[in-house]
Amino acid sequence: MMNVTEETIGRVIPDVIRVDQEQVRSHLDEVVRSTVEETLNGLLEQEAEQLCGASRYERSAERVDTRAGHYTRKLLTKSGEVKLQVPRLRTLPFETQIIERYRRRESSVEESLVEMYLAGVSVRRVEDITESLWGARVSPSTVSELNQKIYEKIEAWRNRPIEGQFAYVYLDGIWLKRSWGGEVKNVAVLVAVGVDADGYRQILGVCEGTKEDLESWRNFLRHLKERGLTGVKLVISDKCLGLVQAVAEFYPEAGWQRCVVHFYRNVFTAVPKGKVKEVAAMLKAIHAQEDRAAALEKAKAVQAKLEAMRLLRAAEIVAEGVHETLSYMAFPREHWSRIRTNNMLERVMREIRRRTRVVGNFPDGKSALMLVGARLRHVAGTRWGTRPYMDMTRLTEQEAEAASSPALA
Repeated sequence: MMNVTEETIGRVIPDVIRVDQEQVRSHLDEVVRSTVEETLNGLLEQEAEQLCGASRYERSAERVDTRAGHYTRKLLTKSGEVKLQVPRLRTLPFETQIIERYRRRESSVEESLVEMYLAGVSVRRVEDITESLWGARVSPSTVSELNQKIYEKIEAWRNRPIEGQFAYVYLDGIWLKRSWGGEVKNVAVLVAVGVDADGYRQILGVCEGTKEDLESWRNFLRHLKERGLTGVKLVISDKCLGLVQAVAEFYPEAGWQRCVVHFYRNVFTAVPKGKVKEVAAMLKAIHAQEDRAAALEKAKAVQAKLEAMRLLRAAEIVAEGVHETLSYMAFPREHWSRIRTNNMLERVMREIRRRTRVVGNFPDGKSALMLVGARLRHVAGTRWGTRPYMDMTRLTEQEAEAASSPALA
């Protein structure tokens, strides 16, 4: 009789009862996935029966449509990828909340993949993240295809025709870093926002410029004009190099408003920190006047006071540039607070800076435009672009009054 010791039993039993945990997990995952697939297809069948007014082969006087086969569609779930047998009807459109949720999820997946790619996440890491979040790994080729697909969408949006007239146009630029010939270089992305005849804000354009210089602004304004930008009466911006000259070339009938906030900041560069609040109050008093003539008179008084305070450079900046900050006074008073600064566009650019900061250096030329364009397109579809920004009827009335005044005289 074999003498089996406790030590021998201890070595043998673990081998006997050892379980392949990976195989069990895989089997359970497949059971869950197939159950989800079966349940969803069952729900689709029920929806089709409700639309038809009868089950597939049922003869009924209440039937309003018949089946026309089905098509296969893949759906990514947390349990993995499932195949849906989506019914087709002969006359009625088959609309289902399952597919609608799929579309929303698909869009979310695409946006997340692009953000991960632009943020420098490795392809292997992208695969791990997508499997954790959505139950399926996304291949490197899928990431590449999605990036190309979204880039094409953004390019189509960037180059769409501009319809209608835009009295007020805001211009600004943002500096980003990108790889160019093995070197990291700064590149400017230029952005234009307009207020249309109904008072809604629209993203008019976004382009890459080598610099914020005359040639870059020329190319950008040419791009806007060729796409149909008309009706421009006032351009609001900071005093960027070459911008004012480019505006005069492409929109000679339009006025130019230098952003009041940026003008103040320029003055503050020549003011000691302890006197900034006092000087700020003096500058604000200029733009609190009832009209341009009164504002210019107030500016002279401010200039004299700055000279008395021995802030000679600050006085020079005021004397040289204050008239550029008063163009807004030729427009309806109700619009003044919205058109004397570039703050509206600055807030948009701040969001872009926040989103691009995590990327650091962009891997190529088009990726910077892709991320900025994607963010701007998203902003345009939010409440930012779907609610009125200002009432434009007062501008129409003012123009009508100006046109009729010579006849009345």
